[in-house]
Amino acid sequence: MWERIRNTWFAICGVHRSDDATERGSFVEFFLPRMTKGFFIRLSVVAAVAAILFGFVLIPCYINGESMMPSFPSTGFTLNWRGKYLFRKPRRGDVVIIRYSDKVYYLKRVVGLPGDTIAFHRGDLYVNGKKLHEPYVKYICDWELPPRKVRPGHYYVVGDNRSQHIRDHKFGQVQEKRIDGAPLW
Repeated sequence: MWERIRNTWFAICGVHRSDDATERGSFVEFFLPRMTKGFFIRLSVVAAVAAILFGFVLIPCYINGESMMPSFPSTGFTLNWRGKYLFRKPRRGDVVIIRYSDKVYYLKRVVGLPGDTIAFHRGDLYVNGKKLHEPYVKYICDWELPPRKVRPGHYYVVGDNRSQHIRDHKFGQVQEKRIDGAPLW
């Protein structure tokens, strides 16, 4: 039966397998390779590399929420580049991916470093008593938050969409070890 389906498919495509051992240059050979030992070795190597790459280095993440608009869409897809902070610490203004639980990640912007004092007054962010210019914040904000000091080993993170009420927004200090990486794009 499979032989018949294969021959029908080849007839539709107008191509057929070559009888020589080179197996080069055929459109069908690319999509329907022969099941040889070499094929299974290549398949195993590709599967192992993909499992390591997408399991430990570039974690696929689904964006669902408006807290980072307009910098990031409310729904979308990105890859968590876990190598971003292997050799350097997060900096003010970096967009980071924070591991909240095993499968839940948050996308936020670093606004405060360890030892900084953070406050919001009339929607403006103040870091160490100085108003911070944030060109990525496009929506009107009316947040009020008294000054608070960022603890050692922590970073202060907040989303770019501050038009949401302060009670509806997840932000604040996160431990450095919870910063899992940065979005690849």
